[in-house]
Amino acid sequence: RRDDDWDEESVRVTKLGSGSHLFGRGSDGESKETKGDTKKALVEGDEKSVLSQQGSVYVMDVYEFRQNRAYLSYLVSMAQTLILLAMSVQCGLAPLNINPMCGPYPDALSYWGAANSALIIDEDERWRLLTPVLLHAGIFHLMGNVSVQLDAGAFFEREWGSIIWLLVYVCSAIGGSILSTIVFPDMISVGSSGAVMGLFGAKLSELFCRACESRSTLQGRAGHAVRRQQCVGTFCAVGLVMGFSFVPYVDWAAHLGGLLAGMSVGLIIFSCYVQTIIFKLLWFVTGVIFVVMYYTESVGYMYSVVTPNDMLKDVCEYYKSALDGFECSCQKDDFDWSKFNIFRSYDDA
Repeated sequence: RRDDDWDEESVRVTKLGSGSHLFGRGSDGESKETKGDTKKALVEGDEKSVLSQQGSVYVMDVYEFRQNRAYLSYLVSMAQTLILLAMSVQCGLAPLNINPMCGPYPDALSYWGAANSALIIDEDERWRLLTPVLLHAGIFHLMGNVSVQLDAGAFFEREWGSIIWLLVYVCSAIGGSILSTIVFPDMISVGSSGAVMGLFGAKLSELFCRACESRSTLQGRAGHAVRRQQCVGTFCAVGLVMGFSFVPYVDWAAHLGGLLAGMSVGLIIFSCYVQTIIFKLLWFVTGVIFVVMYYTESVGYMYSVVTPNDMLKDVCEYYKSALDGFECSCQKDDFDWSKFNIFRSYDDA
């Protein structure tokens, strides 16, 4: 095949994820030394030489990432795991008839910072709009969210960089908690699924803003091929999560709120990739309007219209009245953490 016949149709993707990605002709059998030579040639701009000599290019050698490691994805997932472990050590696992997610008693979740409408609205504990992202109802809940964070979430962080990833993650978490508080004022809510949905929402905005990028270079063609696959995967993931959002014990409002917040914030961030200055300003301003309207209107509605259940101010009594045989055994302030102090002296013991 002639070098000048190389076009977008010759680019094919055999795998999309954190492993090897193959573009073009050839097989997966190239050595690390060959891949290194390919990367060096591509950095020097000798694309046609690489294609004519090797006939294949690995996307990891072509597709540009802002960073090599997804630091925040790993740190956040580790923190979420340790917090669930600490809650379970504090009060043990609740029976499955009380917590089907195989986790601690529900009153412990509120003590540790769950989204509690009565405390957010009446007691001005606004920090509870963010802290639920670090909490999970149980092992099954944690495994579902962390697996997505360490796969798609980590890939997005490598693409965007940690700062953009964190901005989208935090804004989406808050947006999800706000809508959850509005829709379910008689419940407490935890989990990072709203923030994860926000990452997918931001990815949809990125795909929209970068749809018309130049395909004149190998990097440009590789980027379009990757984003085409991401478009399919993102729509499937969003559809699957929203489909399961109406299963009992799943907070669909947090999912939807996180998705909308992530799309709005992503439109602001990724509008810079639009090549036409008029459309760049148009989508930037549109994103700003969406963000301002979503947060101001939802927060205003939450504080002016929503009437929370006053019983949620004392979650222990609330669950005692709601669940037969419920006993409050997770009082954080009464737990003796000193027995875990490895630095205490033998005299103190």
